[in-house]
Amino acid sequence: MTNQRILAHFQESAELKMQSAELLAQPIEYAVELMFSALSNGNKILACGNGGSAADCQHFAAELVGRFERERLPLPAMALTTDTSILTAVANDYSFQEVFSKQVQAFGQAGDVLLALSTSGNSASVVNAIKVALEREMRVVALTGKGGGEIGKILTDADVNICVPHDRTCRIQEVHLLTIHCLCDGIDAALFGGDAND
Repeated sequence: MTNQRILAHFQESAELKMQSAELLAQPIEYAVELMFSALSNGNKILACGNGGSAADCQHFAAELVGRFERERLPLPAMALTTDTSILTAVANDYSFQEVFSKQVQAFGQAGDVLLALSTSGNSASVVNAIKVALEREMRVVALTGKGGGEIGKILTDADVNICVPHDRTCRIQEVHLLTIHCLCDGIDAALFGGDAND
């Protein structure tokens, strides 16, 4: 790999983040409000996604249950990507497309929020989880890319689609991670106000 190729990655990533900032700031703010409202009312956040998006779900849940940048009580968030017995049982007995929807049926309640990640917006397991969440009167915050795909079509006006304006999966994931940090920071700021270092 040449130095120029590495620099091109950094440049493309930086340019996309700046381009996304104006486009996504408002939907991220809406998502923070949705999540803060749910948590304030005693509800929880469930998160799902595949591959790199699964890792991002776990990252998000860890920041809420542990902490982001300041000490606080744990907040109820759960990644639906971590229980290998549930995942493999459902995938084996039903289909992989139901690995998250079954868990949303089991754990999701009206007023909860589903954080759903799919860079393409078309992941069947995530789409099915969203459909079940909507049936259960949960709200959905979707992190997508590539135009939003099927997920962009099934969300309601009460939900939020944070759709990264790019077609390259790795770039979309980079903005998704930044978005997750914005969500965590926004939730903490809504809970406590000010900055972590105040």
